[in-house]
Amino acid sequence: MPGSGPRRADRTRRPGGISAELTPDQQARHHRRTRRAKESAVVEDYVELVADLYEQQGEVRAVDIVRRLGVTHATVTKMIGRLKEMGLVTAEPYRAVFLTAEGWRLARECRRRHRLVVDFLRALGVPEEVARTDAEGIEHYCSPETLEAFARLLRERGEA
Repeated sequence: MPGSGPRRADRTRRPGGISAELTPDQQARHHRRTRRAKESAVVEDYVELVADLYEQQGEVRAVDIVRRLGVTHATVTKMIGRLKEMGLVTAEPYRAVFLTAEGWRLARECRRRHRLVVDFLRALGVPEEVARTDAEGIEHYCSPETLEAFARLLRERGEA
């Protein structure tokens, strides 16, 4: 029924909702940042996995990635191509996959963030296995400021 519900302007000012706290521009920035984090999360997970597999086995093949991630060979092949375009890996068809210097740098950064989030969650009392699982998602979405706050708190508590 026209006129019975809240006007459009009123709906954007509901108490407690994100719209009440952020301007439309701020909201758009937050959503863009989240979308970028989601896109980079897959890349970072692959790079981190290639580093882990290389350190464990001395060689990384697409089939190893397929097994670890539970995805199709076509998915891994496509992602390896994307990682090559980004300058993070080198690979030839039916050959091993290797991280470039930039790939190793990213892998180290991902591991550092992951460990920091795990340590922070553990400091909150989250069990180790749950903390590791939760960190897999959280690590990609935290800003540098949030990660620094985690690290600062851990240092203050003598846990870093």
